[in-house]
Amino acid sequence: MMDTSVIEIRRLPNYQLVSTTDFFFPLVDDPFLMGRIACANVLSDMYSEGVTEVDNLLMILAASIDMPPNCRDIVTWKMIEGFRSLAEEAGSSVTGGQSIYNPWPIIGGTAMSVVPKERVLMPTGAIEGDVLVLTKPLGTQVAVNAFQWINIDERWSRISDVVSREQLERAFDISAMSMERLNRKAAELMWKHGAHAATDVTGFGILGHAEALARNQSESVSFVIHTLPVIRAMAGVDAKLQNLFRLVKGRSAETSGGLLICLPKENVGAFCSEIYEAEGWPAIVVGTVEGGDRSASIAADVEIKEL
Repeated sequence: MMDTSVIEIRRLPNYQLVSTTDFFFPLVDDPFLMGRIACANVLSDMYSEGVTEVDNLLMILAASIDMPPNCRDIVTWKMIEGFRSLAEEAGSSVTGGQSIYNPWPIIGGTAMSVVPKERVLMPTGAIEGDVLVLTKPLGTQVAVNAFQWINIDERWSRISDVVSREQLERAFDISAMSMERLNRKAAELMWKHGAHAATDVTGFGILGHAEALARNQSESVSFVIHTLPVIRAMAGVDAKLQNLFRLVKGRSAETSGGLLICLPKENVGAFCSEIYEAEGWPAIVVGTVEGGDRSASIAADVEIKEL
């Protein structure tokens, strides 16, 4: 499985059509922010295969029939505005889409681009000795869900002894900023620093996506994850909840997560320095590519690195 559909264009033999679709229910209260997160999430599939210029976006939208009409109008238009604003920042535009009525709001889209064959980074080229780098922290699902518990006494009491309100508010803010941040700069730097393969970390967690990427490899390699960069205090929250989200097992879902990139070892330092200089966010070395059977695993002595 790949993050996008890549097909030949019969009338343009040196080009390929790259496309992807994704949508989901809102996970934050701010509809404008939700629109931006949805746009970033759709575009990440394209960026994971090195497509830095996205020609077109179509929006997928559901307006809630369970909301009062005046609230529905405000929420729906704010989601649209948020999606469009980030599309413009990405150098793309929304030219159409599909909208329906639904009990719950839905936001997402389809991204498409016509790309020269040599500018598509197929997720198959990892080699033994590569280093795995992740461009965003883990723990967004834990942070977003736990943040909703602050004002629900019964639920807040389950975690209040391991995290303060201030810590949880900070974790939510970091999650929101992370989820709306484009992976475009990372995609540009993948080309500059000779990346061999990549995927974006979303609904199946870092281990699930590492497993899918490992299965795609041409060489007989395996991925070993030795470090999990986690938003501060979220590992403790999940542990208190008896690993409800399976964060330290690498199975916690992320929304608009980072790119997991296989880079030549000698280029990792420059990649990490340049992405931090450009964005102010660290990229973290999380593992290695070893000879193996196209599998992925979390090391027994995995390090939890709080950010």
